[in-house]
Amino acid sequence: MPIGLCFGLLLGAAMEKRNLKKQKEIRKITSDEISAALDLAWRVFSEYESPDYSEEGIEEFRKCLHDEEYLAGIEYYGAFDAEKLVGTIGIRPDRKHICFFFVDGKYHRQGIGTRLFRSVLQDYPEQTITVNSSPYGVPFYHALGFEDSDKEQTVNGIRFTPMKYEGLAEVEG
Repeated sequence: MPIGLCFGLLLGAAMEKRNLKKQKEIRKITSDEISAALDLAWRVFSEYESPDYSEEGIEEFRKCLHDEEYLAGIEYYGAFDAEKLVGTIGIRPDRKHICFFFVDGKYHRQGIGTRLFRSVLQDYPEQTITVNSSPYGVPFYHALGFEDSDKEQTVNGIRFTPMKYEGLAEVEG
């Protein structure tokens, strides 16, 4: 085997091993980790989404993050970089409705959101999943295969577009 080809194979194997180390772990969040997920949601909301909301909307979102009754019925998934939570998605299993979906800005455009959504799809295959997307999230949800089910609305200062995923499209990423 020519030395260049051998070196190329070794380099390729080393790069693949390095990429596996960089791969983020996706799993269900334990009850001890929910607080970190909600903190992440607030940080990302504050940075990327709050500019699209009125003071009323920002306060309404903050209240949701502290409403124990509302939060109790949510199933959470997380993306972890080593031990650090860098992304989270929360879904209401009874309604198949995404309530929270946030990825730390430093980790945007790395496929983490797509992988989080795929984890939900594994647990809810071929089912319709809904979300009330913020204006910031609409293009991302469209890329996942969601379609608008109604026009943008504002309720209690929260701007959102109702969307649905029919469970038939293949999620890329």
